[in-house]
Amino acid sequence: MALLRVENVCKSFFGNLAVDHASLNVEEKSITALIGANGAGKTTLFNCISGYYPSNGGEIYFEDKPVHHLSAQKLCKKGIARTFQIAKPFGDLTVLENAVVGGYNQAQTRAQAYEYAKESLVFVGLEEKSDTLAYLLNTGEQRKLELARALATKPKLILLDEVMAGLTPSESVEMVGLIKQIRDSGVTILMIEHVMPVIMGISDVIYVLDRGKMIASGTPEEVASNEEVITSYLGKGME
Repeated sequence: MALLRVENVCKSFFGNLAVDHASLNVEEKSITALIGANGAGKTTLFNCISGYYPSNGGEIYFEDKPVHHLSAQKLCKKGIARTFQIAKPFGDLTVLENAVVGGYNQAQTRAQAYEYAKESLVFVGLEEKSDTLAYLLNTGEQRKLELARALATKPKLILLDEVMAGLTPSESVEMVGLIKQIRDSGVTILMIEHVMPVIMGISDVIYVLDRGKMIASGTPEEVASNEEVITSYLGKGME
């Protein structure tokens, strides 16, 4: 049974379909990737899954229960967390205080929220920056803080939206390691990414979105050899 099922989801803006009957399955404890050109509808689909946008049609099931009617807050309580394309920490709060915001999602007490936050900072390697104001972090550290805040919610599923954006090569290697560690800890991952070597190297399954429609899915090898995917997104260099 898939942890997440998205069935024929649609989302339109002013009559224009940004997501057009898109479907995907995410198996528990897997890394599933969603790829496609800029403007393909990837983040819009993420926003529907995570409750930031109400969909205009279709169904979303989490742990085999319908959740497409729920708000982002309620979905987070159920175990769906996410990061965003542009990291936006609370700049005037410390790194620890930022992570505590996530910790309160499942915590029963203030002490427990801080415990969850500290655990997440150790996990991503930011514990030594706990007392640093978040606006002082560099891009790579802000990406880690986004992850820590999401992990502090104690998610079962985490949606990563271009978590590699703006990272140096060495930071990207470190981030790949973190993503694998998150999966190995038992958290399921659905990620949007444009860095194809990363996607091809760590994904169990890849879905390809083109102008709002899902045009292909399969293993990295299957997707890389799909003629429609090559034509619409990957280009001849991936053959």
